[in-house]
Amino acid sequence: MVKCVSILGSTGSIGRQTLDVLSHLPEIRVGALTAGTSVERMAEQCRRFRPALAVMATREAAEALSESIAGLPTKISFGEAGLIAAASLPEADCVITAVVGMVGLKPTLAAIREGKRIGLANKETLVCAGELVMTEAEKYGAQIIPVDSEHSAIYQCLMGCGDRREVKRLLLTCSGGPFFGMDRQTLRTVTRADALRHPTWKMGPKITVDCATLMNKGLEVIEAMRLYRMPLEKVEVVIHRQSIVHSLVEFTDGAVMAQLGVPDMRLPIQLALTYPERLPSPVDTLDLTSCPPLTFQKPDMEQFPCLRLARECAKAGGTACPAMNGANEAAVALFLEDKIGFYDIYELVARAAAAVPFVQDPTLEEILEADKAARAFVRENTVRA
Repeated sequence: MVKCVSILGSTGSIGRQTLDVLSHLPEIRVGALTAGTSVERMAEQCRRFRPALAVMATREAAEALSESIAGLPTKISFGEAGLIAAASLPEADCVITAVVGMVGLKPTLAAIREGKRIGLANKETLVCAGELVMTEAEKYGAQIIPVDSEHSAIYQCLMGCGDRREVKRLLLTCSGGPFFGMDRQTLRTVTRADALRHPTWKMGPKITVDCATLMNKGLEVIEAMRLYRMPLEKVEVVIHRQSIVHSLVEFTDGAVMAQLGVPDMRLPIQLALTYPERLPSPVDTLDLTSCPPLTFQKPDMEQFPCLRLARECAKAGGTACPAMNGANEAAVALFLEDKIGFYDIYELVARAAAAVPFVQDPTLEEILEADKAARAFVRENTVRA
């Protein structure tokens, strides 16, 4: 079990749930908290958890926070430098990376280079720079424990598996989002409000839209390849509407191991904090006798082309993944602003991924440049399809 934790993105969904878990684990201290511009919520968190450091995205937000918590010993910072300071905080032996998007990459690398445990909820870190991140983690002895439900499930199923050659395939489950079963004509008319109605999970708006397009599952495929050192052909997706089986591992002898539980993110969050121990949690236990029938189906990649695109970029490797990811972040932002339609997300992301110059073995600077170029392409090509 860790002793002190920094939470990057403490006012978001994963960050708030992490603090809820920590309220039941008083032996773990909060070293640092970071947020965007949610000053009031951050102030409440600082008053309750008394972190040594609080970081906001902007100087203005930091100044407002300073006024709000005057009298507390918490040091206040802002911007990328503040994020890196929170990730590198000497007394923190664990960093929960719950920020959304590429903003999490540099702080995660900073924490890895300090040899800290990483509770990874930021998919983009591995999607865009997975080889670099995993190489650095091995070099500095940093432990990466996934926080999202699917990869936490895979992590648990692989406990005791010392030889990855024993694994035949990883099976990532997917709820199918709010639009599963709809035809393409109907999907062209769905709205922002429709996309934000996820049938199972309560998440932030960006990841909820990614679940609606199934891009989220595409990102998880790439994440699994990097995290578990698996080739693309050994990572598959199955639709599982009930969200009870969080993922599965099939071994070469035909045995299949699955991790089941209620759909509650506090379970994987707690495991990342207490591993290798398992402690009582505030989460309700799964009652198998009252579960609905568990069903599994293949995803329709024509209906949800973002999943197909993600696999294509994963196969290409290099800067294809950061270009796709950056374009997706920009396109989803436009969709959430009601500036483009649902299927425009895929169209823009596919065009951007094809337009950005490809580099096979990119440096960190080339990864960041591909991300930047893809975002710029999307902003400059926002006409509805």
